[in-house]
This record gives sequence, structure tokens and C-alpha cells, in this order.
Amino acid sequence: MNNAINKQCKVGTAYSPRLKTDVLYSLECGSFNYNEYFDSNVKLIQNEYLCNSKTWKQFVRQFKEEGDGKTLEWRGEFWGKMMRGAVFTYKYTKDEALYNVLAETVKDLISSKQHDGRISSYNRDVEFKGWDMWSRKYVLLGFQYFLEICNDNALKEEIIKTMCDHADYILKYVGREEDGKIPVTKTSDAWLGLNSSSILEPFVRLYNITGEQKYFDFATHIVACGGVSEGNIFEMAYEDKIEPYQYTTNKAYEMMSCFEGLLEYYRVSGIEKYKQAAIRFAKRVIDSDITIIGCAGCTHELFDNSAKTQLNLKYSGVVQETCVTVTWMKYCYQLLCLTGDPIFAEQIEKSAYNAMSGSVNNNKIENLLSGFPYDSYSPLLYSTRGRQNAGYMMMDEGPYGCCACIGSAGTSLIPLSSVMLSKDGVYVNLYIPGTISTETPTGNKLVLNIDTEYPKNGNIKVKVSGVFGEKMVLAFRIPEFSKNSNVSVNGVSVGEISTGYLKIEREWNNEDIVDIELDVRVRTFRCEGIEGSGHKHVALIKGPVVLARDARLGEKIDTIVDILENKDGCVDVLPSKTAGFYTNMEYKVPLKDGSYITMIDYASAGKTWTHESQMTAWMATENYWNVDLTKPIKLASRNTSNKHSLYLGEDNVLVSDMKGQKYDYFTLEKVDDDLYRIKAKDGRYLTVLGDDIKDNPTFEEKIEADCQKWKIENVVQNRFFIISAKNRCNLHERYGTPFFRLYALNAGSDQKYATQNKYINVLANALFEITN
Repeated sequence: MNNAINKQCKVGTAYSPRLKTDVLYSLECGSFNYNEYFDSNVKLIQNEYLCNSKTWKQFVRQFKEEGDGKTLEWRGEFWGKMMRGAVFTYKYTKDEALYNVLAETVKDLISSKQHDGRISSYNRDVEFKGWDMWSRKYVLLGFQYFLEICNDNALKEEIIKTMCDHADYILKYVGREEDGKIPVTKTSDAWLGLNSSSILEPFVRLYNITGEQKYFDFATHIVACGGVSEGNIFEMAYEDKIEPYQYTTNKAYEMMSCFEGLLEYYRVSGIEKYKQAAIRFAKRVIDSDITIIGCAGCTHELFDNSAKTQLNLKYSGVVQETCVTVTWMKYCYQLLCLTGDPIFAEQIEKSAYNAMSGSVNNNKIENLLSGFPYDSYSPLLYSTRGRQNAGYMMMDEGPYGCCACIGSAGTSLIPLSSVMLSKDGVYVNLYIPGTISTETPTGNKLVLNIDTEYPKNGNIKVKVSGVFGEKMVLAFRIPEFSKNSNVSVNGVSVGEISTGYLKIEREWNNEDIVDIELDVRVRTFRCEGIEGSGHKHVALIKGPVVLARDARLGEKIDTIVDILENKDGCVDVLPSKTAGFYTNMEYKVPLKDGSYITMIDYASAGKTWTHESQMTAWMATENYWNVDLTKPIKLASRNTSNKHSLYLGEDNVLVSDMKGQKYDYFTLEKVDDDLYRIKAKDGRYLTVLGDDIKDNPTFEEKIEADCQKWKIENVVQNRFFIISAKNRCNLHERYGTPFFRLYALNAGSDQKYATQNKYINVLANALFEITN
């Protein structure tokens, strides 16, 4: 822990010990010039959201006005979370307008510091509870990441002083119980203090910057507490006996944040046990929880054995939070730096092409998600994007959310992790077309030009420029899915190829050409599923890209598929271009009966964020949802949280049991075409009597009028919209309650019933599951 040594090891951070420990490190001495796939997303986010000074001002105002007040909420996380992603973005774009906006907001936040160094969005009488420490963590991280790009020495000194004052205030009250302080795991009652313990990372970083032992001692206190108030997640990871979803708490995002801190602690302490704990934790997550699109949490935002539960047919809530996607990518990036193990580059690529890119609001949709830059959740099985805003908080200028703040760290991390340096050369992780300018290990100029349409095809040409007879390593990652790969240098094969890094060490010269051929054939993929659901579904993956069906393609996305695949599980698809919207890929997929279905890349699917682009990555191979509308039916609301069974409640209103245990059977009496009456067990009919948006539908005696007639409109599988013939408005479960009202969701419906809550995607709460 020699701080003098640490200060000599500068890699783009203030004072970083990483060169002592890491195998790979960021391409800080060069630049990227990418032109496809990911570049447009990074620039879109930068120009439309990160350069918006009004957004930054409302974030800072939460500290000046203690915006979380006594509600114990998390508005205080927004500033630092977005700052980290904005710095990553600046490192890629080098955009001065962005830098100026960031410098201004840093100064603004510094001005919020109170006389005793305190910076918090909480009132003093409730501080160190709820999400206070979590938000204070992001204050430190935001300052620390900006410090990496700051070009003003006076501002640097002011930032460091502000961080120290902020940290010293925390040390005054939080620490060892025997010293009369609050243990870090007792500063929150959420997730056993896991959120508070994630402040480990910035405290280690602050020690690296200042050399002040007290900050490292506090980090040691956090590690000793084990991350949680019950058990010790660091010991559980090191012992490697159970999966992360089996730990004493299983909140995915916060847990990975704690392990990011443990990595920083290892880098300084050199204690091998913690390095092994961090690696073992990650590999367990890969095996148990990462889904086909590179995220986790298929029962909300938790580690939950997602590799299996991604085919959970009973859960209907939101899945795979974008905060989890980004934090997983960041954690894998850290481990890639530390170990040089290509398995972590493989994970970054999976997330990049699927969950991360799929979450971007490319079309700048402004209605259902309030114009947020990112969607909060990533569906896999017959659902829509835009179902709910994670971490949703209302402020004076309007709402914001956690995923909207963290997303830019994910989009910018894609190019930043694509090519990395080592002491012996350059490592190529992601094959993004464009130019990379950097330096050789001896400091000479090196330019790599990557010419490819990967992953549409597997042909990649890398042109080397700027070197003349310099011996070094150029390493190219051969993905695990590429079973048949070929690589040649200047037309000469390098011989047998295996997956992982292909390290080519030779004297490189200007105009040398490396040709790479990767196997990106479409292949089928199946998983176990729960309760026997695995054998009922299949997914298709092309290289790293998951394919999906989208309702906009004009095909029913829930048709049964019997994919024509060869003995190796590969499928001979036909490129097509029939979509009337932007896609990265589109293919006709053959079925055994000679017909075809159309599929596009997952990232392009669902991008209206409404039921108009209903989508699915997993496809059913048998009908397990058939419903007979002529028989008694059970209704369930498939809202954003879970599946709620419906029954006739008091005052003759339709209500739902949020535990899904209480239900009634109803009878559909056909009127004409697709219009029905809905009869309860007592013989009365679901009726719309009132003309006000606040009126609840009730059950009444039979009336010969449209107020008792309903259109039962199939959406997908056994899920339906129930639409009033009186006003063409959708029956809808009021968000967060068991009661139902009518809302104008469809074209031609009565606009006086239009929802007053434009921030919630009410379409998700208007879907009903019908079973017999």
C-alpha cells in the first residue's frame, strides 16, 4: 500500500494503482473513430441528454434543497450516476461542449457543500438511513470520475478538498460500533445495508488520490462488515459454495457495486483472497444468472437464477433492469482489466449487442417514458418495452429515474472496452468498424483500421499502420460461439485457431493486414426453464446477437415454431429487408413445414415501446396457453409488477388479489362479432355507468346498452385487451391499486377518459390474461 508507488502508476485516473495489478488497461493515450452500430447511440445520448444543463441543475438542487427530505428516497444518486456515464462518454467523443457542461455542474455541486462538509439530499434528522449513504457514494464517484478528465488544476484542488470534507463528515458518524459510530451496514434498512456498503469503491479511490490512511481504514471497516448486516457476501463468494441468488440478500445492482469496491480494495491491499472472491462471484453470476441478452433479474431486479427463470411463464412483471445491465458490463470491464480473461469481454459483447443497445431511446419517444434516454427493463417473452420507469422520482422540473442516469455509462463503455492495451501490445475485444489510434508498448504511433460488417457476417479485416518493424503482440478475441475460425496475416494462415485471445507476436509493419473469419451462423438455443417450460421454447442467436420477433413485421409473434435446424443446431436463414422501420438485421427463418417467419435483431425490436411492437426473443414450440372463450374463464391482470387474479369485490366492483390467490370465474356472453357481456357468478354484468375517468366499472343487472358490451381483443397468446363498446376505452388496473377504471388508449376512443398519468405505461396494466 505504498502511496508513492501508486502515484507513479497513472492510467487516466488521478492516482491509480492499476498498472501494478492489471493485465489490460484503457486506451487512454489514443482515440476511437467508430462509424456504425454503437457510435450513433453514444452521440445521441451526449447531444440530447448529457449536454442539457437544466437536467444537471435539477440534480444539484436535490442537495441544496434536500430533495429527498424525510422520504428516505434516492434523488441524490442521479448526479453522480449520470456524471460517471458522461465522463465515459467524453473519453470517447472528446466533445468540448460536453466537458464545459460537466465542469459547470461540478462547480454547482461544490457550492452545495454545507459549512461542515456535508453534502446530502437528506435532512439531518434522518441522515444515514434509507438511501442516504448510497447517494453520498455517488457524490464521491461523480467527483472522482470528473477528476480523470479535469484540465483545470485549481478546480482539481477544489474537488479533492470537497471530497475530503464530504468523506470526513461521514467518518465522523459511521464506522466501528465500539468507537460509538454506526456500522456501515446499519445505515440503511434496505437490502441488509448492501446499498450503503457499496460506498467501499469511492473510499478506496479517495485513498488512492490523497494517501490519507483514514480513508483506507474506513474501507477496511466496510470489508470487515461483509457488505450486509446478516452474513458476509465477500466470504460467501470466496468460499464459492452457493450461487449469488442464494446469498442472504440478492439485489443484483447493489451487490455488484459492492464487489466493484472489493476489486479496488484488492488493488491497493494486494490481499489475494479478495481478488479470488471477486472472480468467483462473477463466474457464478455467469453460470446462474446471465440471460441470453446479457442481463439478469427475471423476477424484477434480483439475482434469481435468471439463466433458468428467463422462461418463467407465471411471472408477468418487469424484468432485467438496465441498471443491472450497465453495472454488469462495468464489473466485467474491471475484471477484464484485472485478469485479461476473455470470458469477461465475451460478457460485455453479449450485453452490448442486446440488452444495452435495446434499451436506448433511439427514436426520442417522448410520451410513455417521458422522453427518458433509456428504457428501464428488457423483455424476453411476449412483452413490450417501456413498461415502467425504474427508480422513478418526481422533481420540480419533472420526473427522472435511475436507469435514465446510468445508461450512458453502458453505451460509452462499449467503444472504450473494444480495444485495450497491455504491457506487451494491443488487445481487440469487439469488432466495431472504424479506426483506433493508439501507441505501441514503446510509445510509437499505432493505427488499427477495422473494416467489417460483423456481426452480420464474420469477415473482419484489420489494417495496421504507423509501425515499422516493431515486435509486439496484437491479440484478437475469438468468441466462444465461433466454432470454425480462420485468421491470416498478409494472406498467410496463422494455423489452428481456438476460442479466447489469439495472440500474434511478430514484427509488425505499416500496411500489414490481418484477415479474420468468424463463424456467426444462426444457431438455436434452449435452456432448462422452470416447471418444464424449457422444452416449450427456443431462441435464435446470430454470433452475439439474439434475434426477436416484432409485431410490426406483420406476423403473429405467438405462432408455434418448429425451426429447421441441422444436426449442429444451426439454421440457414435468408437475409431480407421488409420492415418499414430501422433494423440492424432482418432474416427469414425456415420452419420444417417449408414456411418462414421473419426475425430481426433484439436491439431493434420493440422500439415503439408500446404494444404496437410487441416482441419476443423466446418462441413457443407448443401451444401451452389455449383458451376457450365459450367456457367459464378466469381473468388476471398482467400489470408491471406481477399477475393479479380478479374477483367480484365489495360494492360490486371488479378488483384484483395482488397475491394472485383469490379469483372468480366469469362467463362471456357473445353479443355479435367480437363483442361480449362479462357475467359474474351472481348473474350481474360488468357495466360502465359513469362518464368520468374516476368512475370504477361495476356489476349491474342486465341492460340492453353498450355500457355492458366489451370487445375482447387478442394481443398475444392468451392475453387480451378488454375495451368498452360505450367509449372504446380500455379497462385498466389503476397503477399500484387493486381497482379498475377506463382509459383512452386506442385510436378513436373517448379522449375525456385519457390518462392523467403520462409517466407510466398504462398499456402494460391494460393487458388481461384469460384462462379456463
